[in-house]
Amino acid sequence: MMPIRPSVLLVSAALTAALAVAACSAGGEAVSSTPPPGRGGGQNPPVPVTAAPVEQKSVPFDVQAIGTVIAASTVAVRAQITGELMSVNFKEGDEVQEGQVLFTLDKRPFDAALQQAQAQLQKDQAQLANAKAQAVRYQDLLQRGIATREQVDQMTTQAAALEATVAADQANVLSARVQLDYATIEAPISGRTGLLQVHKGNLVRANDTVPIVSINRITPVYVTFAIPEAMLPQFKQYMAAGTIHVEARAPNDTGAASIGKIDFIDIAVDNTTGTIKVKGTFPNEDRKLTPGQFVNVNVTLTTDHNAIVVPTIAVQSGQQGTYVYVIKADNTVELRPVTVARTHGDDSILRTGVKPGETIVTDGHLRLVPGSRVSVKSGRGNSDKAAS
Repeated sequence: MMPIRPSVLLVSAALTAALAVAACSAGGEAVSSTPPPGRGGGQNPPVPVTAAPVEQKSVPFDVQAIGTVIAASTVAVRAQITGELMSVNFKEGDEVQEGQVLFTLDKRPFDAALQQAQAQLQKDQAQLANAKAQAVRYQDLLQRGIATREQVDQMTTQAAALEATVAADQANVLSARVQLDYATIEAPISGRTGLLQVHKGNLVRANDTVPIVSINRITPVYVTFAIPEAMLPQFKQYMAAGTIHVEARAPNDTGAASIGKIDFIDIAVDNTTGTIKVKGTFPNEDRKLTPGQFVNVNVTLTTDHNAIVVPTIAVQSGQQGTYVYVIKADNTVELRPVTVARTHGDDSILRTGVKPGETIVTDGHLRLVPGSRVSVKSGRGNSDKAAS
């Protein structure tokens, strides 16, 4: 091992000392740049917030829900006999009237069956007439002592049996005529036709599982929706006082809403959801509502002309319930408990807690405590980041 020279040791010691002095100087500057606790203190700066006034105005008392459009009546048209489909007298989607001929089946087999039944009826009627004449004749012979009682009874019984046969033949004729009528299928209701399932030339079976076509009556239509059971007393109250109007609009429809009226409330509350079904009737003359469609429903029960209204974003929730921050004249805030009656759009209607004309904080709540000074920024609903 080679010995270390004294000159190298002196240089290393000098460098180490220089580095230590530099570090101490830098540390002293860093410490001196940070004021000691309490130095430069004073009153906290105001918290930037956005605010809005408490208003008193007319607000409708309404209920909003999602509803389903239901046809006033729906009929699945099926054939009642088996036969070849000879004609289709409408186009898919057509509006048809009750009694309008929709389909015609092959009538020839049923026409022949009717003629056969009528011929059998005429034959038995002729035999009945002869039997009745024979019964009268033998009755006369009995009175003259030529015929026996047994022969008279036999003729009378034969005539009565033929009367029953004629009655059966008449029923067969009626049945054959009904079967023939079934070959012409008419619209049972007025409405709009759907997709045609069987086309001309196909064999149609009696009472098949798949209908030939379905017809929906869409003037009027019904819209069903559910309301919370807590709203049931108000609905019954306003229904007893008069007509409750309801609006329905498709989610992407920007036009005017369809107007109807409430005419039915279900007889029981659904225990699993705590809601009850309500049905409204809509004339639907413009055909805007289609069965099976989901729509936004709005029911206006009444209008509160003196409602105390604040933005919903101003209402906060805490351990003691809901509250708002009220800005006082000296730009300090006061925590005020409030009672929310209901909401309408972006506003909350308060029952107690504030008065019209007071100013409340709408944004910046996280940095506030009772008594905090605030700096109000203009603009309702600005974010706290923008305010700060």
